[in-house]
Amino acid sequence: MNPLMAPEAVYVGHATTALSVNINKVALLRNTRHLGIPSVLRAAEQVLQAGAQGITVHPRPDERHIRGTDVHELAAMLKRDWPAVEYNIEGNPLHNLMEFVRMVRPHQATFVPDTVGQFTSDHGWVLPADAAVLKPLIDECHALGVRVSLFMDPLPEAMALVRELGADRVELYTETYASAMGTPDEQAVRAQFAATARAALAAGLGVNAGHDLNRENLTPFLREVPGVAEVSIGHALIADALEMGYAQTTREYLRCIHAAQGPATA
Repeated sequence: MNPLMAPEAVYVGHATTALSVNINKVALLRNTRHLGIPSVLRAAEQVLQAGAQGITVHPRPDERHIRGTDVHELAAMLKRDWPAVEYNIEGNPLHNLMEFVRMVRPHQATFVPDTVGQFTSDHGWVLPADAAVLKPLIDECHALGVRVSLFMDPLPEAMALVRELGADRVELYTETYASAMGTPDEQAVRAQFAATARAALAAGLGVNAGHDLNRENLTPFLREVPGVAEVSIGHALIADALEMGYAQTTREYLRCIHAAQGPATA
């Protein structure tokens, strides 16, 4: 256990799903001025002290939020002070992701099929159409000792194809689940994610999830979708932190994860 971990985090740390905090939006706010605040490094440090198990960044080519210098400074800080913490770098491996993977060698590289100027990630890879371009890049990551997760829509039939490519995990793109919350489609959509997770596990893949997960929808998602190893949460968590602070917000998300391990309440 890291000696800097807050005592409150010990209780929630037993949950089976890890929380990786995406700190892109901290960098987005910082980039509106030239003062260096808020600090990306300080944000990472505070969420880790509160019990988060990972840090995620998605450096886009235009550096509109996370910059290349951030990627390297975070890598140095984590290696020095938090060697057990997972560092996950997301991005399109056909753009700038691989240069960071080669230099930093994070624990995990999450391949996301976004375009250069895309507002935010909005779909997963299409298989087998994308297989030929992904396979050598997955192999290169493995040669560097880096785990690979593919950003995928909730399609059970695609999970075996992901495994055939050699990827280690999938990150299920959860925006459709978040949008369905409170609608007549909610249960059917969540069932689709559960079926996809079961197919991924059956194929030998690890299961991650992320995009628009928040304090309201995280627990029911984890209760029904089996075997989720990690959730990557950024926008909602950082928005909550503006009101509650990094530490309290992180603990609240960890409590949501822990709540999914117990019986559902009416």
